[in-house]
Amino acid sequence: MLRQLAHLTRPLPAAGPGALAVAVYGDALNRHVDAKESGYEGVACVDDAARLLDVLCDVWLRTRLPSIERWARGMLDFVLWMQDDDGRWVNFVYGWDGEKNHEGLTSVRGENFWHARALLGLSNAWLVFKDERAERAMSAGLAHAAEKPAPADVRAVHMEVARRLIRTGATTMVPVLDGWAQELAACRIDGVLMNSLEETGTPHLWAHIQEGVLADAGVLLGEDAFVTAAEASARELLIPVVEGGFDRVSVSPYDVSSAIFSLDRLARARDDGGWSSLAEDARAWFSGRNAAGAPVYDEDRGRVADGVDEGRVSENSGAESNIVAAEALMDRAMATASLAEVPAAG
Repeated sequence: MLRQLAHLTRPLPAAGPGALAVAVYGDALNRHVDAKESGYEGVACVDDAARLLDVLCDVWLRTRLPSIERWARGMLDFVLWMQDDDGRWVNFVYGWDGEKNHEGLTSVRGENFWHARALLGLSNAWLVFKDERAERAMSAGLAHAAEKPAPADVRAVHMEVARRLIRTGATTMVPVLDGWAQELAACRIDGVLMNSLEETGTPHLWAHIQEGVLADAGVLLGEDAFVTAAEASARELLIPVVEGGFDRVSVSPYDVSSAIFSLDRLARARDDGGWSSLAEDARAWFSGRNAAGAPVYDEDRGRVADGVDEGRVSENSGAESNIVAAEALMDRAMATASLAEVPAAG
């Protein structure tokens, strides 16, 4: 996973002499592929860079390798550079020359995933490296998150940021987290936590971590009702899909890693209660417990495929797939990575 992410990482000098960004997609031959799903989007984005920054901070805590710190700080430079003066983020750059995409649907500023994930990556960079630039940028962006409404799946990422800050002594975030947890718990239909109240049918699992963050909030705030709500939703939504091996027409690594995130947090909140066994069953999807009956994580090549579609493992391997897999399989990522193979700044 880390090897593939190193292959996808390139210098972006417009953002600073040590700045790095990660290409959105990679094909079967590891060639970088531009994002074009919503019109032409660009080559790299804050959404992926901030999540990779978050992962690299965790890897650095385990290794203390200067090369990992340089990689993380290169990503940090890019995330900081993409923040506008009002504290919000543009998401994509059109090309490796660094021209920013200010107009695209998946790039404009707002209360969206890339804003939330920028906050998450910055929170880790500040806590791990004590980088004051990260703290200032996070504070400016967090003000928007606190003041503006957001869909439940985006709010869940905000809650993860708040939880981190509270655990380091930021008591002013306690009422904020409580309000967000109440907001999340209220976004339910028939006991299932939804990504938004506009969503119909079964919630999609991509980025659906509400059960996990709500369980964590319940423990931190001493509000057992939040944990109970998280458990009830997981029984209805997560248990059937995990027990069925994620047997759906199309499943991405982010679908699976989101489920793993919540199951791990529920196991911690409820002193296991069988949740950890389900989490391991979900992790087995990467090894072949899936509709294709084949590994999604190729350990020999150090890369994770972009998903299983109609019973076939994708040949492509992009940034998101490898980032979320590294989060879900950190021990395996560390064991199989060649940490000497890290990208150099341009």
